[in-house]
Amino acid sequence: MAFVDSAKIVVKAGDGGKGCESHYRDLWMRYPRADGGNGGDGGSIIFVADPHIQTLLDFRFKQHYQGKKGNCGSSKGATGRCGEDCVLRVPIGTVLWDDATGLLIRDFSTPGETVVVVPGGRAGIGNMHRKNAIPPERGGEKTLRLELKVIADVGLVGFPNAGKSTLISAISKVRSKVANYPFTTKQPILGIVETDDASFVAADLPGLIEGAHLGKGLGIKFLKHAERTKILVQVVDMSGSEDRDPLEDYEKIISELEQYSNELAHKHRIVVANKMDLPEAKKHLQRFKRKFKGVKIFSISALDRKGLADLVSEIVVILRQSARFNP
Repeated sequence: MAFVDSAKIVVKAGDGGKGCESHYRDLWMRYPRADGGNGGDGGSIIFVADPHIQTLLDFRFKQHYQGKKGNCGSSKGATGRCGEDCVLRVPIGTVLWDDATGLLIRDFSTPGETVVVVPGGRAGIGNMHRKNAIPPERGGEKTLRLELKVIADVGLVGFPNAGKSTLISAISKVRSKVANYPFTTKQPILGIVETDDASFVAADLPGLIEGAHLGKGLGIKFLKHAERTKILVQVVDMSGSEDRDPLEDYEKIISELEQYSNELAHKHRIVVANKMDLPEAKKHLQRFKRKFKGVKIFSISALDRKGLADLVSEIVVILRQSARFNP
């Protein structure tokens, strides 16, 4: 299934049904009696957070949604039936915006969370209740912008080709695409990591480049997913492949997180020195430890699956300190 994390749609609530204007008269009545019933309310546009949905893909294929119109009232005081609501189900983690005003409507974070985005038009009033029938209201219309932020316990961050996809494939059951070229991962990939007494969800997030906080590369798309995680695991290619300096990569990633948001800057972060199976990695690791003396770093080889047990244990310990974590 394709992962789609944004969409724009147009929604319109149903119009209210007309109230009836009628009069009842029989042979014994000198004056007719008003007996027109009310119409039915129009159907509303309702959003519901559904844990069984993982993507906004459906909203890419269909962009227009409408509630049903209310039925008209009739004589003898009969009320028209209300129009059926249009219920739209979205993944947990969906952020709903009013595209015209830029205002946040709802950030869906819990299963079953429901919000009426556009109420249906009010029904018309029949002349049974008023001297004259009152016309119905039209249903409102909005253009909405939907964004999906992946909800995971742990987010793997780093430059392209740092080995994030290899790492998540090694510690979970997911099989992320691995290749020796940048931006192999173009969308978040979730994997469930299981230990003897706990489990957590890890997200392999698209690789960063310098200037990501300004939208360069996969930029903002990556960083908005990182906001949802409880822990960031910063993966550094300690081998210095592709003529990169691991120490500079480490500092640049921190800079991008800090410039994007204060929340990301202060999120708990675990630093991982990956590709320790390669010859230059040990030399760079010594340089790293001399320069960043206060930084705890885990040495691993995701390819050879070395050092992963200590890393996973550390993640579980930190997650357990989170009040919201339930292993």
